[in-house]
Amino acid sequence: MPFANPGENRGGVGDTPGPDAWFKSLPIVTQYWFGATMVITLSTNFGIINPYQIMWSWTGITQSFEFWRFLTPFLFAGGFSFNTLIACYMLVQFSKQYESGGPFNTGAGGGTADYAFCMLLGVGLMLVSYPVVSGWFALPPVFCQNLIYYVLYIWSKRNPTAQANIWGFPMQGIYLPFAYLLMTVFMGNPYMPMLHGMVIGHIYYFMVDVIPAVYGKDFIQTPRFLIDYFGVGHYQPEAAPVARPANNNNNAAGRGGHVWGGGGQRLGTN
Repeated sequence: MPFANPGENRGGVGDTPGPDAWFKSLPIVTQYWFGATMVITLSTNFGIINPYQIMWSWTGITQSFEFWRFLTPFLFAGGFSFNTLIACYMLVQFSKQYESGGPFNTGAGGGTADYAFCMLLGVGLMLVSYPVVSGWFALPPVFCQNLIYYVLYIWSKRNPTAQANIWGFPMQGIYLPFAYLLMTVFMGNPYMPMLHGMVIGHIYYFMVDVIPAVYGKDFIQTPRFLIDYFGVGHYQPEAAPVARPANNNNNAAGRGGHVWGGGGQRLGTN
């Protein structure tokens, strides 16, 4: 909604929404993820928060009860740099496109609850796999970029023929994660966080798409508490949550929890 001038109750045709209106227009999961990332990233860079207090540390959790470490590693995008700016842009774009375009259906009709569960699974798998991966490769104990590329990889699988571009070069969505990975390698920047996120993304894709296609039944189901909170379909804050359909195990494809989607949305156009 356009902002009204002082003393007016109506907005002009040419009014431009401000940052607050833009932020509130983001889908709910993207809004909270991006907002929390900005708070943690800026606070750390300005010295308000000690960076060692937001990194992943199992010892810190078990011995000092620093339970915030379950979340803060996924909310630090990096130090002040162009790469951090790009990471924040990618977080908003890919998460918004995925959340608005409908992720894989794992019980909530491909809606917000399914996307929230997708994120929770990604977070859990990254934390579980970190001790093994970091023992073999140089993987920092912060996972924001890992989670960004996790979302990007799954989006590319959900929208393989979507028209996207990277620095002006058009390509199909299925190739986008690998194009970013190749560009990062050529630029000499760390690529293990990207690769870690993409591998975890492939595990999620395998569980929600390949296994149901091969065995004819769902392996992953969105928990009921997420469906009760967000409802079925796209979350609307002003509306009451929609109850889960009585028959959740049947769809047009003849099996539950999986909806074949068409082409996605063009990245960067919304």
